[in-house]
Amino acid sequence: MEKKLRVGILGATGMVGQRFISLLENHPWFEVVTVAASPRSAGKTYEEAVGGRWKMDTPMPEGVKKLIVKNVNEVEEVASTVDFVFSAVDMTKDEIKAIEEAYAKTETPVVSNNSAHRWTKDVPMVVPEINAAHFDLIKTQKERLGTTRGFIAVKPNCSIQSYTPALAAWKEFGPKEVVVTTYQAISGAGKTFKDWPEMIENIIPYIGGEEEKSEKEPLRVLGTLENGEIKLAEEPKITCQCLRVPVLNGHTAAVFINFEKKPTKEQLIEKLESFKGFPQEAELPSAPKQFIQYLSEDNRPQVKADVNYENGMGVSIGRLREDSMYDYKFIGLSHNTVRGAAGGAVLCAEALTAKGYIQAK
Repeated sequence: MEKKLRVGILGATGMVGQRFISLLENHPWFEVVTVAASPRSAGKTYEEAVGGRWKMDTPMPEGVKKLIVKNVNEVEEVASTVDFVFSAVDMTKDEIKAIEEAYAKTETPVVSNNSAHRWTKDVPMVVPEINAAHFDLIKTQKERLGTTRGFIAVKPNCSIQSYTPALAAWKEFGPKEVVVTTYQAISGAGKTFKDWPEMIENIIPYIGGEEEKSEKEPLRVLGTLENGEIKLAEEPKITCQCLRVPVLNGHTAAVFINFEKKPTKEQLIEKLESFKGFPQEAELPSAPKQFIQYLSEDNRPQVKADVNYENGMGVSIGRLREDSMYDYKFIGLSHNTVRGAAGGAVLCAEALTAKGYIQAK
């Protein structure tokens, strides 16, 4: 790419916004030129607006420290400075829907980390290795919005990333019933242990809205595009419980699964290790070389050892074994704020750029 695309980040001061900033430092295709946040942050430098709330392990990139934060609600002003935006705004669902559509209608593509548009009929919800073909929905969406280049695309919930890739890899065996329990890191709530001391040595067996997302969103990702809309996958039937656990980064899933055609363990592992999609074929900058790794040790995957596999963009599966009630059971692990949030959105933007949906204005 001769000239980097100009990127804006909506909700730049929050945890996911910060993750976008850190992931995009030295990105070969994209350059952060605009940061936008709530009116109370507007007018300050990014460094001043974040203050002591920088939550990443790596230092704040020098290139963004002196950027003046814009008011995210001044849509035309923000949109005039960028080729596309990442959205990580912290608002009500209705407010998010409205503001993301407003940006799209300025002919600015929006790649969103938010859940507001995940069930909007003509908005693609994509894990690029699994369902990049769903980006074809954008044509239908543009007709509704009356745009030529503006649109919204979203990535799914962080909780599904640790097991849905396995379901996609095993599609030919017909996964039909799945029971999942997720053990979810506190960064998924935008928190650290410093600002959520109640989580130390604690487990909270409830995360609002998470179980519904974990049961339903995989069916949209695994669905098919027919006549301008997504036909949900009818199987597998998924039931889920979601627990918040005292871990900073990394969502773990314990999964039980039944198949239409019971495969061997060796077949399942081979399908995991060979599974790839558009990001690998197109050699996108953020794409993991190997999307899913299988770990044969009895005590893996572990958050401390494996959460940063492929720079946090890969998925780790282990403990695959036959079960007394189901065909098999396994453990999955993914990085919830990299693959599950900002990194997954960056990969979507790379795929959209490679497919020609995002271009310089």
